[in-house]
Amino acid sequence: MAVYSMTGYASVQQDARATRPAPAGQRRLGLEMRAVNSRFLDLSLYLPDELRAQEPQLRALVGQHLRRGKVELRVSFDAGEAAPLQPPDAVLLQGIAALQDHVRTWLPDAPPLSVSDALRLSAQTRAPQADWSEPLLALAQQAIETLVQARAREGARLATMLQERVQQLRALAAQAEPLVPQLVQQQRQRFLQRWAHAMQLAQGEGAPEVVQERALAEATAFALRIDVAEEITRLHAHLDEITRLLAQGGELGKRLDFLIQELHREANTLGSKSASIELTRVSVDMKVLIEQMREQVQNIE
Repeated sequence: MAVYSMTGYASVQQDARATRPAPAGQRRLGLEMRAVNSRFLDLSLYLPDELRAQEPQLRALVGQHLRRGKVELRVSFDAGEAAPLQPPDAVLLQGIAALQDHVRTWLPDAPPLSVSDALRLSAQTRAPQADWSEPLLALAQQAIETLVQARAREGARLATMLQERVQQLRALAAQAEPLVPQLVQQQRQRFLQRWAHAMQLAQGEGAPEVVQERALAEATAFALRIDVAEEITRLHAHLDEITRLLAQGGELGKRLDFLIQELHREANTLGSKSASIELTRVSVDMKVLIEQMREQVQNIE
């Protein structure tokens, strides 16, 4: 199954001849969809007044294919093929003029009708009401499929980027693993040197065994404080799960977001336990990569 981004765009048009009956002037139905990231499915519809009744069907259709994202769906009528202008019927024009006179009797300040107003009213009066329900839903299905394809292409790019960051994090974890034993050994030697120096200064005032045992206890406590083996193990486990989810595909954005939070927590702990510049650098590099992953995961459905 593919990985889908929540970002995408689709634009499709339907010729008016697909409607029954065909409206005058051969109008064309256009549909545009835009989608960006969002925690949930947030659908906004912008429909002409004559298509308002189709809103429930459009919402149900979008909900069948999309689960997350801020989606904007716009439907409009555009002029299609040019049709020869037909002069309005004289009787119809007489009726429009009589209606205007009647209105201005009660509203004398009302402006007179223009030629375009008269043509529009005559066209509305004689034009049969077109049934756009079937072509609208078919057009919406086509737009959704186009949008899903665009989101799949973007999702594949995001998945590739995340896999690259996963490999880079694994490489950084491999750099961190041998650093801690080295630091523990160095600190152990340092404690033993301090113990030997303290014994020389004490000149036998204390039992050597007790002093040595105290030095080794402090070295052991230090080793426990800086041990990051558990953090690195959990980090590898989270990276394995991210790799599995990316291979599985589907709706995984929220799970990836949770795993990114866990990765950031392990990298923070790694930095807080750092006892060397090298380990601090590894922690900082990990945080940079994890933050890059967080930004991209926000766009995955």
